[in-house]
Amino acid sequence: MGTILLIDGENFKGKIKSVFLSAGKSRPVWHEYNFQGLLDKVLEGFEINRRLVYFARIKEHDDSKEKSKQLIEEQRLLKTHLENQGFEVVLSGRVRGQMEDGPKGKKVLVFKEKGVDVKIAVDMVTCACDKTFDQIILGSSDSDLQPAIYETRNRGVSCTYLGFENQPNKGLTYTTSKTVLIRDSEVLEYEKTQPTLLG
Repeated sequence: MGTILLIDGENFKGKIKSVFLSAGKSRPVWHEYNFQGLLDKVLEGFEINRRLVYFARIKEHDDSKEKSKQLIEEQRLLKTHLENQGFEVVLSGRVRGQMEDGPKGKKVLVFKEKGVDVKIAVDMVTCACDKTFDQIILGSSDSDLQPAIYETRNRGVSCTYLGFENQPNKGLTYTTSKTVLIRDSEVLEYEKTQPTLLG
């Protein structure tokens, strides 16, 4: 039947960003990062039939139209970049801006995703029920996905947790059939999709 790779885009980006910050670097330019190279290396030996990356759809927020527009444009560039690297991009749920208490009691606008984990969970269980794939590789460190993992495994589908060595989710390690951890050095290796041309 084959193997499907499901990645929670923002969760995955957050882990990559923390590796860069720990190494004293600024976050990578996402629409230049070589996701394909990284995943081909760490998942060598797996024959992957479909690669899906999930993001929440960003809506313009009245209190921060400029920031919203910037986020929408960044997502558009990243979507095109990922599709060019052989990924299917699934936009599900919403990114909502909400005011929260910030430093010194000031209200700050924070953007949060809603609904992506639910869509991934539904797709996992659907794969298991419809017998479309017999192996799922899950690129997310969200513990909320554990019930979906239990259900897919109970229906005979193998589930591999794809995490990061600097912050592995122990719950997902115990729940899944297998764990693959991405090393910090591997994350940093794929900062650019191609070398800068000299001259």
